[in-house]
Amino acid sequence: MTAPAVDPQSLVLIPACALAAPLLADRLDRWLAVPTVVFEIVLGVLVGPDVLGWANVGDLLNTLSQFGLAMLMFLAGYELDFVRLRGGPIRRAGASWLVTLTVALGAGALADRSALDGTFAGLALTTTALGTILPVLRDAGDLPTPFGAMAMATGAVGEFGPIIAVALLLSGNAPARSAVILAAFAVLAGVALAYARRPRPAWMSRLIGRTLRTSGQFAVRTVMLVLAAMVATAIWLDLDMLLGAFTAGIISGLLLADVPEAAEEVIEAKLEGIGFGFLVPVFFVVSGMNFDLKALLDDPGTLLLLPAFLLLFLLLRGLPAALLAPAALGRRDRVALGLYAATALPLVVVITTIEVEAGHLHSSTAAALVGAGMLSVLLFPLLAQRLRGGAAPPTPHPDGPRVHAESW
Repeated sequence: MTAPAVDPQSLVLIPACALAAPLLADRLDRWLAVPTVVFEIVLGVLVGPDVLGWANVGDLLNTLSQFGLAMLMFLAGYELDFVRLRGGPIRRAGASWLVTLTVALGAGALADRSALDGTFAGLALTTTALGTILPVLRDAGDLPTPFGAMAMATGAVGEFGPIIAVALLLSGNAPARSAVILAAFAVLAGVALAYARRPRPAWMSRLIGRTLRTSGQFAVRTVMLVLAAMVATAIWLDLDMLLGAFTAGIISGLLLADVPEAAEEVIEAKLEGIGFGFLVPVFFVVSGMNFDLKALLDDPGTLLLLPAFLLLFLLLRGLPAALLAPAALGRRDRVALGLYAATALPLVVVITTIEVEAGHLHSSTAAALVGAGMLSVLLFPLLAQRLRGGAAPPTPHPDGPRVHAESW
């Protein structure tokens, strides 16, 4: 009898962890607001090989995890509103990220016996979890405000900048070749963006509306094709797939920009259902299963790295964002912006995974970085909300209560 391609127990436990995560977050919410992603990773650690040993990561689950990562980056790109971000917000966010990048890479190179390996470790400190802070800002009613625009710009640069750096530094190519390949991708992406901004033909608008609630699902299938095409292009050009997925989200957002609002809400809910309802939780639960808890706990020195990295997130990522924020925001808002900027987890998981597989980073150091990222997601958005006076109640939708799909 042929052995199954995937462990049946793992196949059940991973969606069970994904289901338990929002339940636990909801029960704890009356005392402490804990993002769902933290529970997804913690539950993955719990059922994984380092604790209970109930579930193992095989080829199928690894593949689904990669799809989840691609969908995570896609949704981050899809959420961006470039009309509100252009000009001052994006310039200030870009300047603060460049300061972070310079200091983080330099500090990493000086701190490690191998300057190159230290540089790669420093790259993980330059990230911001845009997908994590966007739902928090949205639920608090902050997105339409100047603070929300600045926070979104900071998150966008903190997501897109490291993806570009990953493509240049971690692709295995020579820097000059990587730059040429990246330029080629930029040209192809520019052509796709230009096409996406053109008015849609009448037949496409008609077909989107006609199949919105049928098995045809033309809009969703179009978006999935864009995602697949851009990821395939990035892989074909020997770039990281994250760049393709993030760009696909931007293209899809422009492509569907002129869709009627009611239809846009339905399409967005379907995409969030595919991403946050299925694929993205698989990525985070599997990341928890791959988390090297044993290496973190066996060495007290490694365990001490966790609060050290958390402090570095604040100093290297949060402080420049706060200092370069517009003075009009006020002191409390600037500190809150710095806390949001220092919130980092998804790309920390991605970058450390790439670096460990390439031999540039010890698994114990990677575990400390991911642990610090988990603490940043748990603590920093909560502190930022407290500084700004807590979450505002959601604005009622004119057609009745509109429930946003919570990502993490």
